[in-house]
Amino acid sequence: MSKAPLLKVRNLHVHFPIFGGIFQRRVTEVKAVDGISFDVYPGETLGIVGESGCGKSTVGKALINVLRLTAPDVEISGEVFLEDNGEYIDLLSLSRKEMNKHRPDMQMIFQDPFSSLNPRMLVGDIIQEPLDLHTNLSQKEKREKVAWLLEKVGLSAEQSTRYPHEFSGGQRQRIGIARALATEPRLIIADEPVSALDVSIQAQVINLMMDLQDEFNLSLIFIAHDLSVVEHISNRIGVMYLGNMAEVGDADDVYRNPKHPYTLSLLSAVPLPDPKLKNKRQRIVLKGDVPSPLAKPSGCGFRTRCPLAKSACAKDIPQLEDVGQAHFVACQYHEEEFPVE
Repeated sequence: MSKAPLLKVRNLHVHFPIFGGIFQRRVTEVKAVDGISFDVYPGETLGIVGESGCGKSTVGKALINVLRLTAPDVEISGEVFLEDNGEYIDLLSLSRKEMNKHRPDMQMIFQDPFSSLNPRMLVGDIIQEPLDLHTNLSQKEKREKVAWLLEKVGLSAEQSTRYPHEFSGGQRQRIGIARALATEPRLIIADEPVSALDVSIQAQVINLMMDLQDEFNLSLIFIAHDLSVVEHISNRIGVMYLGNMAEVGDADDVYRNPKHPYTLSLLSAVPLPDPKLKNKRQRIVLKGDVPSPLAKPSGCGFRTRCPLAKSACAKDIPQLEDVGQAHFVACQYHEEEFPVE
């Protein structure tokens, strides 16, 4: 793994203002992402995992700089640096026109394969569209590349003349992968790409992505809530809770030696395939519900549900600290024994 990151995210905030009243004044805001930092290295997969609503999908959309197009009132701050010929470009500071230069390097695979493909376009045209926007290839070269991409993702060139509704969910996601690969990106952000698929199809798509990553030396940000899927595909894992990063580290280290109390509780809920092992793992049941991002607790967002919480947890948002072997934890009491039932 290269020592120089391909992508550096520093103190990323994404807030959505809420307006109300007769004059539609700002009354509050949703703190979807509340100051997270991480790096992505060439050729690696960083898995981002957390409960629904924790902000992980918003992170992906903020990185690729499309949120302002879909939510004009969104407030984004921080820095997202992409390596470009030895220099780092802050993507968040770029205009829409300036960002177009870097879009071929960063592509996205979306969660829902049924709504992410234009139903009125032929599959071949869907995959060719990025080539039309970002390359100077001839029409013949584009068609040849589309056929090649379809073969790469396990489909046939003849299927380019069909419409998306003629394909199954797994096949549609393969089309989405082919579209993402069209511009030969260095980084692909996969936003829960298998959550809408059957379990048997999930394995096929995951294995396909891993094979393509090796072949094209891709970097992946793999966003999911399924811990077993993230463990299978990721080199490193970042655990999010309520807009903040709770823990980041090597995938095996995070799974075998979790430090943050939230990570401990998440892993205790993962089903075990062997019934004989069920009695050997203690289940950690958290109290209460996840707070609303409209009214986040002060300090550590997890403190209202954490058995280790103390008065100091209400003061400042805990920052990630290195606890050894590039394992980072945002909890000053992580070494204390975690009470279990």
